Amino acid sequence: MVLPFVYTQQDFITDVCRSGDKLATPLTAFDSAMRAGWTDRMEKGLFRYHLRGLETRILPGQHGFVAQLNVKRGTERRKPQEILSIKQEFNGKQFNFNKINPDEVLFEMVKGRDGGTASPPPSKMVVLVNVSPLEFGHCLFVLDPLRCFPQILIKSAIQISIESVLLSSDPGFRVGFNSLGAFASVNHLHLHGYYLDHELKIESIPVEPLVPEKGLYLSREFPGGFVFYAEADTVETVAEVVCQVTDFLVDDNIAHNLFLTRGCPPYGCAQSNEDRRLRSGVRIVVWPRVACFGAKEESAFNVALCELAGHLPFKNKDDFERSTEKDVVEIIQRYLLPQSTLRKLEQQLINHLRH
Repeated sequence: MVLPFVYTQQDFITDVCRSGDKLATPLTAFDSAMRAGWTDRMEKGLFRYHLRGLETRILPGQHGFVAQLNVKRGTERRKPQEILSIKQEFNGKQFNFNKINPDEVLFEMVKGRDGGTASPPPSKMVVLVNVSPLEFGHCLFVLDPLRCFPQILIKSAIQISIESVLLSSDPGFRVGFNSLGAFASVNHLHLHGYYLDHELKIESIPVEPLVPEKGLYLSREFPGGFVFYAEADTVETVAEVVCQVTDFLVDDNIAHNLFLTRGCPPYGCAQSNEDRRLRSGVRIVVWPRVACFGAKEESAFNVALCELAGHLPFKNKDDFERSTEKDVVEIIQRYLLPQSTLRKLEQQLINHLRH
């Protein structure tokens, strides 16, 4: 039996700040359920390998890349499915999350009314451990598994993902999504969630407005990306606009990655150090990128949701120890859209959201 985790908007944490890399506020019920459940499954041997403290280093340079050595993630994870299209249909004969060991499930997220009673959600989100973890607490958020959605984002998945970040008091809790053609390995709608106790630049980089009335901003700092920002009372509105953008990308057959993290509000110029430490809301970054179908994987790291965000799980010790910021930028650059294509896409999205 799957245990429900019932929450309301009153459970959202709105006073999170960056204070070094240490957790400044007590764990929430959500954090406790995630951490305890994940640790319990690790101790029971449900994972493909035992994840201990990962060797980590911050690459010198302006981007502050967080490099981690995770050899077994590269060698022992399940073989990715053959993906031929961003709009590929769900195939029940292939591996999907209805075929997992039931013990891998931690809980089912249920949003209740603020009065305390549970209201029927538009979709349910099942949280289960990722048996090939890339960091502590690495789980999968699978939207209503029995409905067999393909790996294409829908509004309710985005909304619940934003809410999960707001339910955590830990600024290191992140959620992300890989589309088909962007290193998604299973064609069954899911997002990744995990804890990373290091600050990432995307939490506070300056952005410029594209369609500010719809909450769409743009980061021009490498690797760029479309940026949104949600607080406790704007989650549903922001989720709707993010979904309009990802729907546009899918319709245009553009692969993409998405990353959600605690971050400071959008701004276009330098702020005070105090303002830059604020993490009361959630930054959502969407990267359109070059699609990869059956392409040879990189030897050092694949370019997907966490790598674009600045978190680099390296597959081998040599690359981990020797790679410089310049090396990393060169690898990531191969998967980014040409500037001319990106500028055209910017204008298309502006027109799309304003009509």
